[in-house]
This record gives sequence, C-alpha cells and structure tokens, in this order.
Amino acid sequence: MELNPEEQTEGLHDFIQGIVGVEWLSTLITVVLAAVFTAVLAHVVTKFLRHLLSHDSSPLPSSSIFINIARVVVWCIGASVVLSSCFNVDVSAAVTALGIGGIAISLGFQDTLANLIGGLQVSITGLVEPGDHIDVGGQRGIVRDVTWRHTTIENAVGERIVVPNSVINKTALVKLRPVSVIVIPVVVTAAGESLERIASDMEQAAGAAVAQVCEVEKPARTVFTEVTDYGYRGTLTLTITDSAQAVFAKDAALRAIAPFVHAS
Repeated sequence: MELNPEEQTEGLHDFIQGIVGVEWLSTLITVVLAAVFTAVLAHVVTKFLRHLLSHDSSPLPSSSIFINIARVVVWCIGASVVLSSCFNVDVSAAVTALGIGGIAISLGFQDTLANLIGGLQVSITGLVEPGDHIDVGGQRGIVRDVTWRHTTIENAVGERIVVPNSVINKTALVKLRPVSVIVIPVVVTAAGESLERIASDMEQAAGAAVAQVCEVEKPARTVFTEVTDYGYRGTLTLTITDSAQAVFAKDAALRAIAPFVHAS
C-alpha cells in the first residue's frame, strides 16, 4: 500500500529520531530535508511548465503567472505536510480559520487580488500574450511578461513599463500591428509626374535602405487613401524579419523616401 506524503514524512521523522535520539534535532533535520525536497520539486515543476507553455501547441501563453502559481501551490503543500507531520498542526483547522478570516484578508489585499485575477483573466482568455504589440492607457510597447501582479511591456526605445493587471482589465486595450510591420504615413505631391511612378520610386528606395539594416520579409507597398490640400495622403508598408531592428529600419525607410514626400 502506497503511503501519502504526510505518512512518508512521519516515517522519515521517526527514522531520523531513531538515529539521532534527540527530538528537536530530528525534527530540524526532517524539516530541512522536506524543504530541500520541496525546493527540488518546485524547480522540476517550473522547468516542466516553462517547456510546456513555450510549446507551439500549448493553449496557454508563456506567461510566468502560471509558473508562479504552481510554485506557490507546491510550497504550500510541502509546508502543510511538514506542519502536520512534524509539529502536529491541524492544517484543515487552520485552513478553516483562514477561510473565516478571508473577508478581512481580501479587504487588506484587495489590489493584489484584483491584479492576480486580472492577470489570470488576460492570460487564460489569450487577451494579452508575450510578444503582443499593444497600447493600453497611453502606454505602447511589446508585452514581455504577465506576472501575478503586473504586465511588463517594452516600448520602442527599450524602456520597460510596468502596468498593473487590473488596469488592463479596466482600460481600453488596443492590439497594434506587429513591430516587424513598418508603417509610414506619407503625403505626395505629384508635381507633374505620375503618382504611380513616385510610389514605385519610394518603394524601391525604402526597400533598398531597409535591406541594409535587416532582411525584408515583405517588400514595400504604397497605398493612397485620401486627397488633401497638400497632396495625396497614404501609407507605405513593409515587413522585416527581425523586430528588434524595427526602429532602425523605420529610420532608414524615412530617410530614403524623404525626397519624394511632403511634410504636412
């Protein structure tokens, strides 16, 4: 018959006491061994979840909030087993007392609970995932991680911005184009030349300039959508393979098309 973790810990405690012969010392050794085992188990669970969440077929995003929750659960189970087997603490009674005082605790940790629940909501529903390009509350950047308390995004200049998860649930969230897609608004005055020729020249110039920075995945394309007092307004769009070079690629494209466009 297989023993549960509590019975195994009690057996280990009795075995150590039989060798050491001192109650407090045997208890201390048992606690240390149990803590080491729990730490190893938490490490194994963490590595397994990281591998599982990073897999393409995983239905959940690779956010660290799931790993943090699993780590806390493992440590809580380990602590419960040690308290029950080594110190004769009635864990079920302690949990019941904790449940009775749950209202007071929830009031004291209202913001923390709101952020935890918000993080679970945006992660499980897939609303926000690492790698997404978002705009929330006026803060724009790439999502790097979703933890139990906040979501970390990185803007175009490399600054890390920490946004509480509860803010994401309460604020309008805009999912932007991937950073690898370079979009440049343009205004062109034909000035006697055909619009088609100017668009073609801009696309070639932008593509050649960006190719010196990184590989171009989709060539430049110009689309005009409006006629204004300044000329024809539209956008020039191209896609690169390395999103880390997006800022430099956009700068190169802007410099290349500057002779063809009008600054409105």
